[in-house]
Amino acid sequence: MLGTTGEEVPVDTARTRPGNPLERHRDRLVRFARAPYWERPDETWLVRRWPDLTATVVATVFFWLSLTPSLVPRPWFLQGTIGGITAAIGYALGCLLSWVVPVLIRRRPTEETRLRVRARAWQVYFVLGIGLTVLLLSESARMQRELRQLQGLPPTLTWHSTMIALMAVAICWALLLAARGVRVGTRELIRVLLRFVPKPVAVVAGLMISAVVVLFGAKDVVFDRGVVDIASRIAENTDQSTKDGVIQSGSRYVSGSPESLIAWDDLGYQGRNFTGSVLSREQISTFTGREATDPIRVYVGRAGSPGFQAQADLAMAELDRTGAFRREVLAIAGTTGSGWIDARTAEPLEYLHNGDTAIVAVQYSYLPSWVSFVADREEAGRATRELVRAVRARVDAMPESTRPRLVVFGESLGATAIEDSFDGIEDLLAGTDGALLVGPPHYSPIWSDVTARREPGSPVWRPVFDGGRHVRFAQYPQRDLLMPQPGGWEHPRVVYLQNASDPVVWWSPDLAVRRPAWLQPPLGPDVTREVNWFPFVTFWQTTMDMATSYGVEAPHGHRYGTNAVEGWAAVVPPERWTDADTMRLKAFAEAHEAPY
Repeated sequence: MLGTTGEEVPVDTARTRPGNPLERHRDRLVRFARAPYWERPDETWLVRRWPDLTATVVATVFFWLSLTPSLVPRPWFLQGTIGGITAAIGYALGCLLSWVVPVLIRRRPTEETRLRVRARAWQVYFVLGIGLTVLLLSESARMQRELRQLQGLPPTLTWHSTMIALMAVAICWALLLAARGVRVGTRELIRVLLRFVPKPVAVVAGLMISAVVVLFGAKDVVFDRGVVDIASRIAENTDQSTKDGVIQSGSRYVSGSPESLIAWDDLGYQGRNFTGSVLSREQISTFTGREATDPIRVYVGRAGSPGFQAQADLAMAELDRTGAFRREVLAIAGTTGSGWIDARTAEPLEYLHNGDTAIVAVQYSYLPSWVSFVADREEAGRATRELVRAVRARVDAMPESTRPRLVVFGESLGATAIEDSFDGIEDLLAGTDGALLVGPPHYSPIWSDVTARREPGSPVWRPVFDGGRHVRFAQYPQRDLLMPQPGGWEHPRVVYLQNASDPVVWWSPDLAVRRPAWLQPPLGPDVTREVNWFPFVTFWQTTMDMATSYGVEAPHGHRYGTNAVEGWAAVVPPERWTDADTMRLKAFAEAHEAPY
């Protein structure tokens, strides 16, 4: 068909052909399928009719990488979440690559050649992408089953491959839509500013305003006033309750009892659980076979006294009331965000010394540890530091012959709280008679320093520091703590219990851009050889691993079981205590171990 200028004009067969309606629909479908390759949608569209090819390829590769195993086995829904977040990161990097490469390469093919190649590339992507995704999802299920077997879990695993893919796509597109909305909004803001100021000023101002709005909305509105407020309200309500079966103790040696300076209602949820479940002398005698002493447990909740100094003063008064400074061992415990103290760490110390012990702790928050880590991480160190200073001053003022053996302990965020109370490993060794620190987070100051100063050749998951004279690390204490080391095993002793597969120990923002030391050979005993490091991918995998770190059996993940038995036996053993006694207490603790 010829136009008015004599040029041939394409004929729209869907309009000119009076034939079968199915043919007209087919032609429309063909035009729709061709449009993404040949037509560029308006830049103001929130949703493009077709994604960027390079970005899609990079996002798909990132999704494939997210299917690789990490430290602990994970369920399918967490895999879908990791895959979606990782794919979105890959898409963003792909968009950047798609923009940078044409700028750097001046010689470019013709538009017709470029579009034709792009169309063929999409076809190749669909053929290879779908096939490889199915294959890698199947391979991922195999690797997860092997990791479960390595960490002593049943091999059964339901790996919903279709749901993983769909969930990843949904999360990825939701994140991309949010990013696209920010981009469109920023462009419109710049257009408005152009009416009043020059273009360079409008662009810079628009970008800065958009960045501030996004950061403020994400942190202050969504997180602080959304996630944190909700978590705070839930935690505050929980703090008023008590675990089933826990009642107020009648022992005068326990905070919250009728004779205590601290009211039962002021202890908080974890404080009531800790003091209400205190061992009795009869329970301890069941193991020791001797007449035991009622152990002392002092706990000051947030409601007990305003301010950290006031909490420390109240704790000291309670220690005086109970006669804690006349006990054989006085232990300062660091608590987690909610104020939790693991009974599996506290009770072995009380059995070990036949109840002649005192444990003291303060609650600095009632928020879950993951919220405390973000919202008020430094509060843990401030609260515990005041308590440590007060106790150390009192012990130092006592005649040396009458002093109790002063030890400190903590798990997870509680270990960090203890470390924040000292100026380094030398101060910790000089100011205490020993320490037991379980699963310390990566940012713990003393742990980080000792690990960085480990002897060459020792792996980061089992470092050797100063010949092992005072500080040792263990995942399997019966072997690790007794392993001969160059410097011998002197007192005071600091024992770190850390599993090679504990994501709480190894998580760090650096994982996004730097290969961690714990992935350098040799790998830990419960880390699969198929684990690897990929930029951004490993960071999100390890982040999600923390959510499932309790889903394995000790000593794997963030589960340490009864390993505190060997830890305390090494740090502060009673006189004439033997390895056989340690094994007997270990068996006793395992038989009476409460569920997590």
